[in-house]
Amino acid sequence: MVNSHTGFTGSMVALITPMDSVGQIDKASLKRLVDYHIANGTSAIVSVGTTGECATLKHDEHVDVVLTTLELADGRIPVIAGTGANATAEAISLTRSFENTGVAGCLSVTPYYNRPSQEGLYLHYKAIAENTDLPQILYNVPSRTGCDLLPPTVARLAKLKNIVAIKEATGNLSRVSQIQELVNDENFILLSGDDANFVDFMQLGGKGVISVTANVAAAKIAQMCELAAQGEFLKARNLNTRLMELHHQLFVEPSPTPVKWACRQLELIADDTLRLPMIPLTQEGQISVGKAMKMAGLL
Repeated sequence: MVNSHTGFTGSMVALITPMDSVGQIDKASLKRLVDYHIANGTSAIVSVGTTGECATLKHDEHVDVVLTTLELADGRIPVIAGTGANATAEAISLTRSFENTGVAGCLSVTPYYNRPSQEGLYLHYKAIAENTDLPQILYNVPSRTGCDLLPPTVARLAKLKNIVAIKEATGNLSRVSQIQELVNDENFILLSGDDANFVDFMQLGGKGVISVTANVAAAKIAQMCELAAQGEFLKARNLNTRLMELHHQLFVEPSPTPVKWACRQLELIADDTLRLPMIPLTQEGQISVGKAMKMAGLL
């Protein structure tokens, strides 16, 4: 497999989906977010991934948010569509919605709740890959989905021509070397899904991060990725130390509740509305996140 998708590197934001006070998509705030990331060095936008509340958007809304993000980006930054689902047919349908639209690729989370076997996971992703020409990024986050895409299965999937990368969000740094040893392709891209340790992940051979924290600290995450890519890991870690409390507090309540609240404090979005069953950040959570934002130099 020849992989030319070197754009899937650096600081890639897992973008929130802004909503107005009645829960409708807020396109004015979405434009503000896209412009913010372009101005602050983010290398790509992941639209309507799990941080983008894919679980509470209807299919047509999901597609509309990605296409609106693509339109607002206007070729200035790659846009990757979140296309994961726990039914393979639905994941294929979502993926096909973005054929010939200009999206750079798709991020597909492992099927959640139904806890498929490794063979089930392989066949799920194989079916998606066979139904599209779009580059596919696997997404493994067992803490949210209830299933773990293991390195031997990743290695099998990496042989398929348009499966080009994985977002690894177990937080287990040993996965980097395990995947590298089994995937016989130096072009297969490993991306961290864990803000707290992504610098270490990159030192072990990862190429970047798909970041929640970048929603509010875009320039800082981009700078750390650039330093890490240049081998300046000590400088990158020193910068990350100041953000460490923020990384943790952005998950003090179920994501994306804290990061939406933080975006509103920075006036990046007009409202931090979520849809049920997600609820607004508690007073206690606001104090914790606000304190972490001050420590990070954002407020």
